[in-house]
Amino acid sequence: MKIAQIAPLAESVPPKAYGGTERIVSYLTEELVRQGHEVTLFASGDSTTRAELHATVPAALRLLPSIRDPWPYAALQLEEVRARADEFDVLHFHWDYMHLPVMRALGLGNTVTTMHGRLDLDGYPALFDTFCDAALVSISDQQRRPLPGCNWIGTVHHGLPLDLCRFERYPRGDYLAFLGRISPEKRVDRAIEIAGRAGMKLRIAAKVDVADQKYFHESIEPLLTQPHVEFVGEIGEREKCDFLGHASALLFPIDWPEPFGLVMIEAMSCGTPCVAWGAGSVPEVINEGISGFIVDSIDSAVAAVPRAAALDRQAIRAEFLQRFSVERMTRDYVSIYRRVAERRFGKVAA
Repeated sequence: MKIAQIAPLAESVPPKAYGGTERIVSYLTEELVRQGHEVTLFASGDSTTRAELHATVPAALRLLPSIRDPWPYAALQLEEVRARADEFDVLHFHWDYMHLPVMRALGLGNTVTTMHGRLDLDGYPALFDTFCDAALVSISDQQRRPLPGCNWIGTVHHGLPLDLCRFERYPRGDYLAFLGRISPEKRVDRAIEIAGRAGMKLRIAAKVDVADQKYFHESIEPLLTQPHVEFVGEIGEREKCDFLGHASALLFPIDWPEPFGLVMIEAMSCGTPCVAWGAGSVPEVINEGISGFIVDSIDSAVAAVPRAAALDRQAIRAEFLQRFSVERMTRDYVSIYRRVAERRFGKVAA
């Protein structure tokens, strides 16, 4: 099949550090190429891929301080996709909605959109009622709840390359890990309290977005002076595997409807268990008592920490291999691509 993957321009594909959406776009793109598909990746020019790279900007917009408004560049990328649209059996967008009016005006029924973010936002019900014909893919069933009437054509859980992280049967670090963003909904403050009450060190590897700097300085920075807390900062792919693999457990104490939570399966790929709040996608991802424990309070999280650390790490890795491989994710997407393309073109090439 001839497939276009259209990624946001804020980060490269894959990202140099934090960036869940762009990381998934990279894994999917490379696996599609490996399976013999003709893939064009629309992304920033500093992206790395075996697919054809169509770059709208020379580098990820987050790394270009002179660019204050990203939307002109998103519009340029959309125009470049439009100009080449007839070349592809399927166009797979990893934006949420900006492309929808253009794709409808062109009559392109071979468009798939994966919704990577939260859907309980102002304006979304009216927007997606208007574009009720858009073929949408969710990354968890829970993600769909705010917009049940959309044209959902599938749920595809994220997947990772099997060799991305090394399985660590015997972790060296006697610590709990927190990996992600510093923001109110991620609740690193809960993680700090859980680790302290459990009598364990907490290592925090996290990005602080500009929008969250005030929250970080006022609410989180004062907590980092506690002796059991180590703030590592933002880390890249290479450091991430050691960081997660040598942890006794990952803490995922979220306070929002998490659409998926990529870090949970990144930890699982290393054999590391997870202690997670039962919000959003967590019950779909964590197999209770196998890959971790689902909690609903600080007390239950503290009690779960030693139980999680005692779980069989080989069984956690096996759970990852069975449910969250990039091969499985790609098979799911190719099945969706075929349905969408055949609806428009009839039978398409393998």
